[in-house]
Amino acid sequence: MAKDNRVKSTNDLELKDRLVAINRVTKVTKGGRTFSFSAIVVVGNEDGIVGWGLGKASEVTAAISKGVEAAKKNLIKVPVRKGTIPHDQFAKFGGAQVYIKPATHGTGVKAGGAMRAVLESVGITDVLAKSKGSSNPHNLVKATIAALGELRDAYTVAQNRGVSLEKVFKG
Repeated sequence: MAKDNRVKSTNDLELKDRLVAINRVTKVTKGGRTFSFSAIVVVGNEDGIVGWGLGKASEVTAAISKGVEAAKKNLIKVPVRKGTIPHDQFAKFGGAQVYIKPATHGTGVKAGGAMRAVLESVGITDVLAKSKGSSNPHNLVKATIAALGELRDAYTVAQNRGVSLEKVFKG
């Protein structure tokens, strides 16, 4: 089991928010249809910290602001080295499956839609990503965050194994 990589304090962070998807929801009542909005938002400092949130309200702006507040409550730290991730990672959430792979400098973010928003919010500049299964933005964001949360850098691996950093690479 990986260590808890949640971020404790958001006071000193400069977080930028990205709107991933907005959904108009209809509730049918005796008096007619009532419309409301659901917004999924990703926040990050583009330096290894990212979180997602879901906001629901009768106005779009209120839903987005609620989503941002929810995202600030579940931030995680991601190991980003030289603009990419340390190793390949696969994750699933619901029907969505994501695979992210490190890339050389200059490749760019090769990812679509919801995955791109999450990866750019983390601060990853070079990565190859593939999504399979469901293209539902909610599940894609959650699967991408799950994959990023499972990433470990070489220093963490060395600590967990109780060996030196050089021995991790000689392995």
